[in-house]
Amino acid sequence: MLVAAAVCPCPPLLVPEVAAGAAPELDAARAACTDALGVLAAARPDLLVVVGTAEEGGHGPFPQGTPGSFRGFGVDLDVRLGPAAHPTPERLLPTSLAVGAWLLERTGWSDAPIEGLGAADTLEPERCAETGRELAGRAGRVALLVMGDGSACRTVKAPGYLDERAAPFDAEAARALGAADLAALRALDPSLARELKAAGRAPWQILAGAAENANLGGALLYEDAPYGVGYMVATWS
Repeated sequence: MLVAAAVCPCPPLLVPEVAAGAAPELDAARAACTDALGVLAAARPDLLVVVGTAEEGGHGPFPQGTPGSFRGFGVDLDVRLGPAAHPTPERLLPTSLAVGAWLLERTGWSDAPIEGLGAADTLEPERCAETGRELAGRAGRVALLVMGDGSACRTVKAPGYLDERAAPFDAEAARALGAADLAALRALDPSLARELKAAGRAPWQILAGAAENANLGGALLYEDAPYGVGYMVATWS
């Protein structure tokens, strides 16, 4: 069953080498992510699954040892999802899971085996819930690292330009994540999320499915939109 979860944003800019001169702007988010991963370690899980959205070709499971790279962002930096595996998995991690792997390497994760799951951002809410239930049943004590951003439409300079629906969407998502409100997360509208370019919707709803009957409490550690994109960090335990 699910014993803990950490929700973190997944922009490549979270990696200082990618952000370069803009790196200090996300220092508070990085610190919150470090605190969130500490909650996962304290839960003593038997298995950690990193969940994030992925483009077609990046859907499905990724075994421990899967490599990832930030070379596509102009940075000579590679990561790996836990200890190296033999043989090395052929597929590269999608960006959301590569950011998760970077966070785990940064904090020296060695508390449990790691796997990854790439989800389509079009995954319907009920299928998200089913996926979450399946993940929660993978081991006696399962933890999730859930990688996902809120809307990308908070300002005129945001990737999706300004949309007046973005701030209320992010506010409700942040409230639900901070309160571990499963019903509110299940109620997030997939169509609206796609229009607002909110990549976290499917992973959050997978989390809601995994947390059914787990009786976890939530805490919101960070919420901001420094680049017009909603970033949230939360813990469930």
